[in-house]
Formats: sequence, C-alpha cells, structure tokens
Amino acid sequence: MSNDQTTPATDSPFRPDPGARDEAPQFVLPLVVRIERAAPPARTDALETAARAVLVMLTDERSVGEGEWARAMRDWQDARIRKVVRRARGAEWRRAEALPGITVTGKSAEVRVFPPVPLDGWPKDLARLQVSGTDLDDPDPVPPADPATPVLWLNPDLGMSAGKAMAQAGHGAQLAWWGLPDEARAAWHAAGFPLAVRTAGPADWPGLVAGGLPTVRDAGYTEIAPGSCTVVADHPALR
Repeated sequence: MSNDQTTPATDSPFRPDPGARDEAPQFVLPLVVRIERAAPPARTDALETAARAVLVMLTDERSVGEGEWARAMRDWQDARIRKVVRRARGAEWRRAEALPGITVTGKSAEVRVFPPVPLDGWPKDLARLQVSGTDLDDPDPVPPADPATPVLWLNPDLGMSAGKAMAQAGHGAQLAWWGLPDEARAAWHAAGFPLAVRTAGPADWPGLVAGGLPTVRDAGYTEIAPGSCTVVADHPALR
C-alpha cells in the first residue's frame, strides 16, 4: 500500500480481529521521545510532536517512490500498522540521533521517527531503550483547540500512558492523511502539519465516534482492551 491510498474499511490496519494484514510480515514504526530528567517535555506537546513525526515520515522523499525507505514503508503499511514509542536521554538520545531517521521538534518535545523495522529486528541502540517511563504531565493548562486546526480527539474514558497515547495520536494522524483528498493533503503538508491533540469531553465523545470521521480501534497489544476506540481524527476537510 502506498501513501496515496486510503485504507479499506474491511481490512483496517488497526482492526483488532485477524485479517489479511496479519498474514504479511510484520513491521513496526519506531518513535523515540527525548525525556531528560531535568526538563521533560509537556505531555500534550509530546503527543502532537509524535503525530507530526508520523506525517513527516509518511511524506519524506525517502519514504515514497524509489526512496531508500520506500520498500520498508510499503511493507509496514501492507501489514498491521504498529508504532512503538520508547524514551531516551543523554547518551541514549545521541546514539538514537546517529541512526537514520527524522527528528521533529515541538515547543518542548523532541521526537525522532525511524523507518519501519521488523518486529524482531530493532537496531541495537533502539532495542535497549525503555518503553515504560513515558508518564508526562502538562505543567500549564492546555488551551482549547483552534476550530480551524485538525484535532486528534482522545477517548476520555481510557487512561493511557504518554507513550501509548503518542502512538495512538500517530495512528489517528495517519488515518486522517489517508482519508484526505489531494488538495487538502498538499495544503496540510505545505503548512507543516499543524494539529492539536485533545481529550474529548465525555458528552462529546459518542458523537465524535458516530460522526463518520477516521477512528482508531486499538488491536489491544498493550495497556487497553482490543477493539477500544482510542482516537477520532477531525480534519476540517474530512467533515
């Protein structure tokens, strides 16, 4: 599957039950968030930066056509779409930065995204990084999202670690990208992928899920039950 195709609803990459995607070799998109002890990033900024990192990877010239990462990207998207977020600091982060990938920065967050790797074929310097310990907070109140900005709405009833939520936000951004018409894609790309990640109000969540927007239903590998709806991607061009 190339980046310019939408995902058939009958074989969603995030659907929890087995399908044709499970028969393909499985790959994972690694994301590493920089969490220094003295200056951890704000949670919402980390989520938004991770989502943008996924979009940057999807559209990088190395990921499409005959680019050096294109085969890995196709193999990953033809199978179950998996993303794993790990944390790094100090020398760990410097080693991660030395590997082929893209670092995306937010207001306080730095996330490096790497081309997909086989489930059991992580580079050594990434495999040794911890998945746990990505519990982050927002030190300041998070303002309401701009109505003109694409919003990735998180399920208010699910308690997810920041790392898990970063991966889910990335899933939502990817589904939004797949669902957009070409003109809207070009505009979003040219603007640098502005987006917001917010937790939906409990009263608003049922309407978002039922509204026909791209929806992530988690496969249940970690933290939450299979089939849980984690993110609704609300891009103005998809309404």
